[in-house]
Amino acid sequence: MTVFARRARALAGRMHPELSLVSYALLGHLEESGECSATDLAAHYALDKSTVSRQVSALERAGLVERRSDARDHRAQVVHLTRDGRRVLARVTERRRAAFRERLAHWPAEDLSRFADYLVRYDAGSGAGPGPRGQDHRTYG
Repeated sequence: MTVFARRARALAGRMHPELSLVSYALLGHLEESGECSATDLAAHYALDKSTVSRQVSALERAGLVERRSDARDHRAQVVHLTRDGRRVLARVTERRRAAFRERLAHWPAEDLSRFADYLVRYDAGSGAGPGPRGQDHRTYG
């Protein structure tokens, strides 16, 4: 799993050098949630608030996210994607999907199905819940 994680970080670095794997994950979460507080991001990823604050500040400086007052509590702030953030996230996501399609293109259907089942089983043990947007776990691209 350590090798898998290292390769994922390296792949993320090649896909978009200015966007770390953590930044990519935060942007993806914001895309799914629409907006959320930095505190909620920290809780979701089990990270220290200061770590998330630094990441959000870097994304904000890059123009990928913006902070605004929370409509429910004007004392609080929420983070949301900017148009540039959506564009960069879409581009990096497509590159990642293309890389996965390329790596898995020659796998037999039975192996792909078994691999997908193992990933679903592994993910279910993390308490992460269902995949993004209810996608079928057998779609790898």
